[in-house]
Amino acid sequence: MRVLRKISYVQGVEQEGSMAQHKSAEKRARSSKRREAQNTQWKSRMRTDIKRLRTSTEKAKASADLKKTVKLLDQLAAKGVIHRNKAANLKSKLTRLVNALK
Repeated sequence: MRVLRKISYVQGVEQEGSMAQHKSAEKRARSSKRREAQNTQWKSRMRTDIKRLRTSTEKAKASADLKKTVKLLDQLAAKGVIHRNKAANLKSKLTRLVNALK
């Protein structure tokens, strides 16, 4: 009697418990895991920079932080970590926030 193993799917992606059937699928799983970890680090850095900018009270320091944050957002949008429209919306909001400081 042949035993069939049931493969679980979450939104079309195999869960960690399943075995890849081809070498290319194994490599894809490894690279996806690596990319997910890198994207998580980038997003964490983005959120930290945005929080730092939103809590700043001095306009001179905030302007310098804004320049760094805008550069980071542009890089993340270029890499595909965040959508380019999200980057544009965040840059707009943060710029208005800095311009409102005295």
